[in-house]
Amino acid sequence: MVRAKFQLCEITDRAGTSAKTLKFFPRYDLTIEEDQRFSKATPSGELTMYVDNPSALEQLKLGEDYYLDFTLAPKAEPKPSEPKADAEG
Repeated sequence: MVRAKFQLCEITDRAGTSAKTLKFFPRYDLTIEEDQRFSKATPSGELTMYVDNPSALEQLKLGEDYYLDFTLAPKAEPKPSEPKADAEG
C-alpha cells in the first residue's frame, strides 16, 4: 500500500446536478513531523474527483486533511459472453 496525505482545497458545484467536483492537493506543514515525511514522498500533485454521492460528500469537508491509500485492485475477470441465439433456428 502507498499512502499520501492530501487536503481538500476546492469544492465546485456541478450545474444541474447534486454532484460536486473536489480538488485535493498534497498537504504539508513543515512544523508537523508527519507532514515533513509526506512532503518528501509527495512534494506535488493533484487529485480531482467528480462525486455524485451525497453520503460521501457529507464526509468530505473543505480545508480538512485526508489520507489517500493506494492498494492494488485485483483485475476483474470479464464476464463470459452468452452465445447468440441462432436467428434461423
